[in-house]
Amino acid sequence: MGSDIQSAVREKYRDIAKSVTDSGCCESACACGDPISSHLYSDQETRDLPAEAVTASLGCGNPTALLSLEPGQTVLDLGSGAGIDVLLSARRVGPTGKVYGLDMTNEMLALARENQRKANATNVEFLKGEIESIPLPDASVDVVISNCVINLSSDKDRVLREAFRVLKPGGRFAVSDVVVRGSVPADVRRSMELWVGCIAGALKEEEYIAKLRAAGFDDVQLEPWRVYGADDARSFLTHAGST
Repeated sequence: MGSDIQSAVREKYRDIAKSVTDSGCCESACACGDPISSHLYSDQETRDLPAEAVTASLGCGNPTALLSLEPGQTVLDLGSGAGIDVLLSARRVGPTGKVYGLDMTNEMLALARENQRKANATNVEFLKGEIESIPLPDASVDVVISNCVINLSSDKDRVLREAFRVLKPGGRFAVSDVVVRGSVPADVRRSMELWVGCIAGALKEEEYIAKLRAAGFDDVQLEPWRVYGADDARSFLTHAGST
């Protein structure tokens, strides 16, 4: 099932990148006005960013707001998409710092590199690869961030182990992700569309914390960013074409 999920994710995000590149609009089951991905960044944060980076923002939070980034640090964004969190991080680490964005979709990488050019972000590098196998050496980054991507992986344990591997001793991991309170019906978990759209692959809170600790992380904290109820779920499913 893992390869099927990965193929579905790649196809979905390829189509999103192409829609933004071709028309400047974003068509997505988990973005562009739905209750999960709307209003995550302040106007001040996005004011000087390329419009395409903002339009194609597909996250469920703002990981750059979860921790302090310092000049000179090296940051890695897992599943960087069109690059909004990479560009925001690049501002904060400054010219002596470095920010890597990792994505597996060629079209997203092309869009992100164009956004990097428009933003004149010389301290940024986008890498092609999978978050289950990060193409960076051990202990090479100070901070790992991720925004609503780990839930899309069918091997979350491997992703978290890889994140821990590339962090320097004392490094930090700040992730915005969808977590579940209660149960998710089996038919939802089997739905590839909803997996790509950020719901079916989500872990329960206690599962996420346990996996982080098993990967080696300590001082694990989970802070609710937004809590969605039945009406939000109904709205999401409408966007996903499931109702």
